Amino acid sequence: MNAVTLISDGIFLENGNKIVTKESVVNHSRSQEFDETKAAKETMAYRIMMAHQTSEGDESLRIKFDALTSHDITYVGIIQTAIASGLDRFPIPYVLTNCHNSLAAVGGTINEDDHVFGLSAVKRFGGIYVPPHLAVIHQYMRETMAGCGKMILGSDSHTRYGALGTMAIGEGGPELVKQLLGRTYDIQRPKVVAIYLTGKPRHGIGPQDVALAIEKAVFKNGFVKNKIMEFVGPGIHNLSMDFRNGIDVMTTETTCLTTIWCTDDTTKEFLTIHGRGSDYKLLQPGNIAYYDGLVKVELDKVESMIAMPFHPSNVYTIKELNEGGQDLLRQIEKNAVDQLDNKELRLMLPEKYHENKLHVDQGIIVGCSGGLYENIMAAANIVKGKGVGQERFAFSVYPSSQPIYLELMRNGALGDLMEAGAIIRSAFCGPCFGAGDTPNNGGLSARHATRNFPNREGSKPGQGQISSVALMDARSIAATAINKGALTAATEVDYDDNIASYHFNDKPYVNKVYQGYGDANTAEELVYGPSIKAWPKIEALTDNILLKVAAYIDDPVTTTDELIPSGETSSYRSNPYALSEFALSRKVPEYVGRAKTVRDWEKSRQDGVINLELQNAYQMINDALNLGKSLDDLSKSTLVASMIYANKPGDGSAREQAASCQRVLGGGANIALEYATKRYRSNVINWGMLPFVTSETDSRKLAVGDYVFVPNVRAILLSDSDDFKAYVINNGKKEEITLHLGYLSNEEKSIIAKGCLINYYADSKSNNDID
Repeated sequence: MNAVTLISDGIFLENGNKIVTKESVVNHSRSQEFDETKAAKETMAYRIMMAHQTSEGDESLRIKFDALTSHDITYVGIIQTAIASGLDRFPIPYVLTNCHNSLAAVGGTINEDDHVFGLSAVKRFGGIYVPPHLAVIHQYMRETMAGCGKMILGSDSHTRYGALGTMAIGEGGPELVKQLLGRTYDIQRPKVVAIYLTGKPRHGIGPQDVALAIEKAVFKNGFVKNKIMEFVGPGIHNLSMDFRNGIDVMTTETTCLTTIWCTDDTTKEFLTIHGRGSDYKLLQPGNIAYYDGLVKVELDKVESMIAMPFHPSNVYTIKELNEGGQDLLRQIEKNAVDQLDNKELRLMLPEKYHENKLHVDQGIIVGCSGGLYENIMAAANIVKGKGVGQERFAFSVYPSSQPIYLELMRNGALGDLMEAGAIIRSAFCGPCFGAGDTPNNGGLSARHATRNFPNREGSKPGQGQISSVALMDARSIAATAINKGALTAATEVDYDDNIASYHFNDKPYVNKVYQGYGDANTAEELVYGPSIKAWPKIEALTDNILLKVAAYIDDPVTTTDELIPSGETSSYRSNPYALSEFALSRKVPEYVGRAKTVRDWEKSRQDGVINLELQNAYQMINDALNLGKSLDDLSKSTLVASMIYANKPGDGSAREQAASCQRVLGGGANIALEYATKRYRSNVINWGMLPFVTSETDSRKLAVGDYVFVPNVRAILLSDSDDFKAYVINNGKKEEITLHLGYLSNEEKSIIAKGCLINYYADSKSNNDID
């Protein structure tokens, strides 16, 4: 039975619950009231955006947020960039959490050195510091910062607090820098899609099941890409707050921009329990609201789901997976291996099928999606009085905050889990991005986590090792655990659905979190560890640009994890040079060497020296295009940079390093058919690279080693035109292609022209133009 239905045409929602199609408006008794333009302003999303709009009109938005948040993979680079751009204080609450590298054991002291820097920064600039193991980033924000009608910006892609009435957006670090400097988040007003919930989940169904059902329906067709998902409908009232939060955080995997939910007494109760009842207000659409599409989710039809390697949209019901047997698993494995560069690797999925069930090696409940109170309580109810066995199967549980941990300890749930053989960990995001609980080679881990991309669990296919992750709800993971790893839907298990009431104890935060917002101390010295390095000098864009193709990736989608691997490499996040060595290391190992060669040419050019290889390149361009210019003239007017081609880059993480590493290596552009997410394209822009798109026909004219010469690139960028004629040249090869940039604000154009965001703000500062 299909639980999710899509309506691609625009629809009206009457009184918050009645769906009215455009075709049926004619026969409606109040047909004159159904005006699309007017009704589009009756969504919750529109009202919140306009409450945060700082310029005229409602199409080109210039938004200022109520709060910011970052974790310890991103905050050092953000603060360093902001300092270089003129930062003197944090103008709004900025929360730094330490949940990503708190357990990583790579690089000696560098992880804790960054934490020390973070604490010194919040003391100097007036921020909030959450020490390691105390809370994962998004649970802390839910418990202490999210509120109805707010907007929050985070440097993590899963920044989603829509279920609490907060429109939260995950972006790359430079977008947070803009907010720290009093600037705005600039975007064309996004479309809004209604997520219409009906019914009530059945016994054994959890938030991950619902999230995966939605993901399966909307990811591949781009149904909600860069749009706002607005959750409405009578089914919302049948969901607890944890259930809503668990669905909401997974909407990142749909590639939507953000979310917002109707609020009610359940929302109010959550905020009141956490001492913030005043942050509640009723949010609901107007009497007649217009949406650009609708996703209908019948909660009572959702089954126990599983997302198989290597994407959260690769979804099956647990029942069909077990019934499909080895034949289905062979096909799943083939499709997964096709995404790897080493096609000789094996996931060993068919071999894990016996006794009519797939068997997994691990069960992990973790992070901002899995480690919620109700998820862990349900798992405890399922395993109570039972055991997970003495064989290979391992079961780990990570409560997402110390207050949740305390409550589970107080009510005995942790005891039930531990007696069953579960290992209880502290609040940590590691298993979500490859820095904890890495399975054995050929192992399969079932996780209530956010992603299951290649290498996301920590294996290294480039070194001949591969393991993989299947995403499941905590309830089915617990059901699988008591069956010693045999894949089991929670709907097949009899257990107590009742969840003990939650009591929030804020003492761990009161006694340990540094609360310094509004109390900046400019006398506080920033503490720099030896691994924290400044950004290299980046040149402004010249009249022309000569790009050399350093990587050509024709996969359907290229994730940020492939552009810059997560896991242990993230420990080098505060050293741009060291981290850049890992760029595309698992996808195109030759990329770094190729890019460095071009970077060396550009450094020589800046020093007034044209080395022999660059001379040859210039001469090739001169001859092929009959430019008739001297090498000296070409050198002065033509920046030299490497570039990456990918069909659809940027799915996944908001980590700016996917772009900044390319820039550190001398990258000047990406060329793509389209960008998977706005946040990756924004990162490319903010690091001064050109986010070109081209046609599929022209993309086939490119190859590794080719030169792409774009004449008059600066003038066209700063003009009203968006047509860039470029020439692909290489040893007798000469092809003309057309490139486009799409919509860019004037500020974004200036950032690229200046070379990067740091240059742009440094120039603005020298001209006294900082707000």
